[in-house]
Amino acid sequence: MRVLSWQQFDDAVALLAVRARSRDLTGVYGVPRGGLCLAVALSHAMDLPLLQSPEPDALVVDDVYETGRTLETLRLQFPQASFAVWVSKTPPLWWHAAEVVDSPEWLLFPWENADQAMADEQAYRSSRR
Repeated sequence: MRVLSWQQFDDAVALLAVRARSRDLTGVYGVPRGGLCLAVALSHAMDLPLLQSPEPDALVVDDVYETGRTLETLRLQFPQASFAVWVSKTPPLWWHAAEVVDSPEWLLFPWENADQAMADEQAYRSSRR
């Protein structure tokens, strides 16, 4: 399990905020659960409202792009929105990532409980068999 730090989080927020500044965005929406911390931090960094639901011209964020199921569903509903993640496990195509990794290693984000993360990993891997 790869443990991510708050400093790495701050660095990712700064990078994603710079990349998104050129877009005309209505606000930032964070996918529950994983995207909420990132969305709050980006809304502050970019001085944009934190949205309760996605909007067509919003920045939609999540913690990790693993299978793509979450963001691809939102992209179908909001094709004009911009999308970003902290960590992408595949090279980004239509989304932005602060970091791209080529590893199936489970990620422990700084806001997560390590014991719960291990249980989440086991449940996730069992569901993919």
